[in-house]
Amino acid sequence: MTVSPALMRRIAEAAAEQTLPRFRQPALIDNKVDGGFDPVTEADREAEKAIRALIGEAYPDHGILGEEFGLEGEASDHRWIIDPIDGTRAFISGLPLWGTLVGLTVSGRAVAGMMSQPFTGELFYTVGEGAHYEGPGGARSLKTRETTELADATLCTTTPALFDGLRRPAYDRVEKSVCLARYGTDCYAYAMLAAGQIDLVVETALQPYDIVALVPIIEQAGGVITSWAGGRPESGGDIVAAATPQLHEKAMALLR
Repeated sequence: MTVSPALMRRIAEAAAEQTLPRFRQPALIDNKVDGGFDPVTEADREAEKAIRALIGEAYPDHGILGEEFGLEGEASDHRWIIDPIDGTRAFISGLPLWGTLVGLTVSGRAVAGMMSQPFTGELFYTVGEGAHYEGPGGARSLKTRETTELADATLCTTTPALFDGLRRPAYDRVEKSVCLARYGTDCYAYAMLAAGQIDLVVETALQPYDIVALVPIIEQAGGVITSWAGGRPESGGDIVAAATPQLHEKAMALLR
């Protein structure tokens, strides 16, 4: 099947109508977990409702999995994966490092996806052939950098604090090997990887809705994204994304 760029734009616009008016405004924040902090806002919920409505209208036979409202249409081989605001902590802090993630899987494989950052007016997407950018500076194709050495690489992760006692030493080995490390970037890091601005993203404990939309964007831009074990990344968990196969292999060697 073919997803149109126009649908991606409509989804981004519908989500932005719910998120932007609530960004940098006083908001009621709910915590989804006991003994920790996993925030959710009205913007998350209303944006997901808007996205679900558009997808349901365009593809009524497809399944949908969203962070806030779960799974519907479980039997379908075509499943849309939604994170209405990836980076809710950034959103509630007024930082523009959040985004709306919507991806499509067919039989479990990510084939199309978008990341929209409406505050900066940016859309990163693929509908299966090439990865594309629309925003300030004009539309263009996305292409990863040609970095092959860790010593030349810029690395992003949400925060090293997320890595548990077994994974933290592995992550630290990678960070010590790179030129520059930056934190707190959430989904924006993967978009910057696809755009050729950074070279490596290493993360842990991701859910499918955190990553599915970003997988085909990175792959279509020329990058490599897998689990730390080298498998497909659509299920989430421990993820490593790199600008080139050579860089990916060198990062994997340190993560093992």
